[in-house]
Amino acid sequence: MPFGAEITREGKVRFRLWAPAARQIMLFIDDRVPVSLQAQGNGWHEWISEHAHAGSRYCYQIDNGLRVPDPASRYNPDDVHGASQVIDPAAFEWQDEMWSGRPWQEAVIYEIHVGTFTPQGTFAALEQKLDYLADLGVTAIELMPVADFPGQRNWGYDGTLLFAPDKVYGTPDDLKRLIQSAHRRHLMVLLDVVYNHFGPEGNYLHVYAPQFFTERHHTPWGAAINYDSEGCRIVRDFYIHNALYWLEEYHFDGLRLDAVHTMLDDSQPDILEELAQTVRTTFGAKRHIHLILENDHNAAHYLTRRPNGQAIHYDAQWNDDVHHACHVLLTHEYDGYYADYADAPIHHLGRCLTEGFAYQGEISAYRHGESRGEPSAHLPPSAFVTFLQNHDQIGNRAFGERLTTLAAPEALRAATILFLLSPSVPLLFMGEEWGARESFLFFCGFSGELAQAVTIGRRKEFTRFERFHDLVACEAIPDPCAASTFERAKLNWQAQHHPLHREWLTLYQDLLTLRQRVIVPRLCLLRGGGFEVLTSHALHASWQLGDETGIVVYANLGATPASLTASPQGKLFYGSKADLDCQLSSGILPAFTVGWYLKEGYREDYG
Repeated sequence: MPFGAEITREGKVRFRLWAPAARQIMLFIDDRVPVSLQAQGNGWHEWISEHAHAGSRYCYQIDNGLRVPDPASRYNPDDVHGASQVIDPAAFEWQDEMWSGRPWQEAVIYEIHVGTFTPQGTFAALEQKLDYLADLGVTAIELMPVADFPGQRNWGYDGTLLFAPDKVYGTPDDLKRLIQSAHRRHLMVLLDVVYNHFGPEGNYLHVYAPQFFTERHHTPWGAAINYDSEGCRIVRDFYIHNALYWLEEYHFDGLRLDAVHTMLDDSQPDILEELAQTVRTTFGAKRHIHLILENDHNAAHYLTRRPNGQAIHYDAQWNDDVHHACHVLLTHEYDGYYADYADAPIHHLGRCLTEGFAYQGEISAYRHGESRGEPSAHLPPSAFVTFLQNHDQIGNRAFGERLTTLAAPEALRAATILFLLSPSVPLLFMGEEWGARESFLFFCGFSGELAQAVTIGRRKEFTRFERFHDLVACEAIPDPCAASTFERAKLNWQAQHHPLHREWLTLYQDLLTLRQRVIVPRLCLLRGGGFEVLTSHALHASWQLGDETGIVVYANLGATPASLTASPQGKLFYGSKADLDCQLSSGILPAFTVGWYLKEGYREDYG
């Protein structure tokens, strides 16, 4: 790795910092007399120490003034303002050499915030839950960002030391043990990474490397990361090496890149393409490595496949469209971005199920009349990650409510059956499988003026919603900087033993078992699909497979029965009620029901 502290083959430690705006860099190691890094040209400064070793603490002093941690620190035991620690990545004895990952079509993702998943909130405590997750039927866990953030609690998107696991979760070895233990249970481990901004506290790059940022583009956080202006080559390398670092040094099976629509870059290839190509070239056929995007622009070209179905750049994108359409159907909420789905949510949902995005270039009223998205019907369903809940869609609500408190149970059950057996890759948010009711609010551990600004800003965000137009309503929104907001988000593991919660858990286990047996083996043969709107809450959708087998679903998320235009063909392999096949054969799709069929020699034309 060209950045940070690296133990050499001779047992020495090379310290390297890119600081093009600094005149002198002093290196402090443990309690030794500081030394001056030697200028190497092009803004690089370097020193090879014979006295430093694994465990040594070090920091840099910029121009006889500010002392800063290493921006590529592998570990910062005293938080983002403290000294960094030298880590020997070769010291951990990996025992997962037989693990090469799992194919993408087998993915069932379980999103986890490490700090709230268990009472202890650590990597080690999460490791103790891996048997439960494997038994549930998920095949991949996705960790919300773990890069070092300021304070004792954070969602993770305010990280400032992007190579260092945060101490509140454990040591680098704790994280490696978690991943190794997951692999023993045939679970993939994915990591959420943030390459669009740094958090508001603990980032010192602007002091000695202002070229890391550019005024050419602006983001919600201010000046953009410099991916296409002077000095951008080293900045691009910093992030590409960060991706390689997590995949190689920690054996992660893939990365989910946060909000890439704010990674602004006019280069060719752009940073997303170069990063993906470097990852694919580096790992090749040695391991299954999966790259996932969150992209509000619905830029389908990043998801292009080769003729054999292999992803060229990215395996999949989180599909907010399918969530928003389902949410409108289940809750009848139309504020904010849900307004774009209020006109015909069942049509939007059908398009998502069979074509990928709901918005493939259409005008978005929420985005002030701008067009959104690119055509996606040519992509396989596995290019899209679908979900009914995730950290954003729960946590960005004023009170962090889960769907269990917003939707009718029978409607939510029908939606769950629909999305867990649909060909797209499903994602669960921790606890949803037993119908957890804990709120998951936005929280952070800032203090002082920054904390006050974040609290005010959080409440101001909701003034555009009708229910928060007055000051009293806004002040009722929980303070994100309060420790109680974080504590409220912790899962109550005892709740799953309650009979009602146990019913939900059994439903998820049964559906995920069925998915692996019936849906997954056919995904690589899937060729396309179509849908028919039956009522404002009901649809009929189908997918054609290369072996001329069809997968067909009839779904009614509403309280009124729907009439079918034709009787189902094929064999019912899952029905949400005992006599559903008979009712469907008579032309009636009852309220809150879903039926899945498998049809041999399948052909269907939607015109």
